[in-house]
Amino acid sequence: MFQLKFGNHIVQRKEDFQLETSTIPGFVKAALAFCHDWLSEKESFIQQTSGSTGVPKKIEISRAQMIASARGTQAFFQTDENTKLLCCLDPSYIAGKMMLVRAMVWNCPIELVEAKSNPLLEISDIPDFVAMVPIQVEACIQDKTTLEKLKKIKHLIIGGAPLSSRLKKELIKNGILAYQTYGMTETVSHIALAKIVESDLIYKVLPGVDFGIDERNALWVKCASSNNELVQTNDLVELVNGNSFRWLGRADFVVNSGGVKLHPEILETKAEQAILDQFPNSSFFFFGKSDEKLGSKLCLAIETKEQDQKYVATLTETLQKVLPRYEVPKNIYLVPTFPRTETGKVNRPKTIENL
Repeated sequence: MFQLKFGNHIVQRKEDFQLETSTIPGFVKAALAFCHDWLSEKESFIQQTSGSTGVPKKIEISRAQMIASARGTQAFFQTDENTKLLCCLDPSYIAGKMMLVRAMVWNCPIELVEAKSNPLLEISDIPDFVAMVPIQVEACIQDKTTLEKLKKIKHLIIGGAPLSSRLKKELIKNGILAYQTYGMTETVSHIALAKIVESDLIYKVLPGVDFGIDERNALWVKCASSNNELVQTNDLVELVNGNSFRWLGRADFVVNSGGVKLHPEILETKAEQAILDQFPNSSFFFFGKSDEKLGSKLCLAIETKEQDQKYVATLTETLQKVLPRYEVPKNIYLVPTFPRTETGKVNRPKTIENL
């Protein structure tokens, strides 16, 4: 049976979600308001997109789309009314809302906690199904107590940003069964999931999802959760079979350097260890910068307070040993702070503008 638990409160009837909210945290207010609207049979909701398929904008999402998405995830994982959920993502955003929708559609209990870096610290009841962002998973693994809790979760899905190779290794080393998600606001939530294994991640689409590629090899999808409208993405993929694909990176991030097409996201995985050895715990990304000779030259931006160029020289030497010649960045920029989006993602275009 659906019920929402937060702190010492448990609510489940429509009227229960109209609590006095003056002393309630903002994330709880957002959850209560959304659940009340849902239980009142509201038919559509306005949500901000992340910009995965274009300029960020507000779009209308129907109740039917959300139900279709929840049903697709249920079919993939074979969940039922006995499944216990944990919502540790902000209910103001679509990922948090969809955790609440899953609980209401699956008719099962859900616990709501603040979207902190380690959301498992304050819970005692181990959930069956949880969605987290990579930074939350990393924090849970680093704490012995929450690592043991993480190992007991039956269905862990990770989204919001690509997995780092380091986190991928940690998940596998600790025997944690998890899936990387692929989706966008236009499809309400994920439309494909990749089981995290040592080899390349292969995304398997949810039941009922049609997909293909355009002339750029960029993915398009069409399904009930996209309101049966074709959504064209900027994500370059390699089709594996009739229901799976391998993600290569964003078409708008591709660097054409002297006729060689370079995928920054793939390079970031290959170079990650070398970069983090020299600049621990730093965010970074590869990008293209205009060049008269090459058309576009490959560059690397690293978020770090360290500005000593000797570290750049050392890193360049290391990268020359681990990467082919044409994949070694021509310039490396040390940036004290990267601009970020509202959801905490690195804002690559704005960062590049400032270089």
